[in-house]
Amino acid sequence: MKTTTTFLGDYEFEAVNENGNKVQIDMRAPEEKKAQSPTELLLSALAGCASVDLVQMLKKRKRTVNGLTVEAEGDRRDDHPRGFTHIRLHFVLDSPDAKQEEFEKLGHLAATKYCSVAGSLSAEMSHTFAINR
Repeated sequence: MKTTTTFLGDYEFEAVNENGNKVQIDMRAPEEKKAQSPTELLLSALAGCASVDLVQMLKKRKRTVNGLTVEAEGDRRDDHPRGFTHIRLHFVLDSPDAKQEEFEKLGHLAATKYCSVAGSLSAEMSHTFAINR
């Protein structure tokens, strides 16, 4: 898996995957933003990943999913690196036949066991760097 991120301007970047799908990245002040920041994209990726897994698990159990919304909220360190210290996911499901207990269990599994983004947040990562001129 590979993405390429390109500088577009002072506060703008664009990330493109191998299929040509693009994501805009914006580091402007909140009132000037046109896209999400990298940390907002991380919250969105976590919510999206857990959502996909949760919907698939519900459908395997033959549950109807009319809608699903996930609000992701994170607390960050005050000092650099300003990584997340705590992330909360709030799932809101529209389903006529999923039971609350089942939904909570599957939501927990989706967010902690099956979501590869969540797994990556706790993983050790190696970094390599190169400067090309």
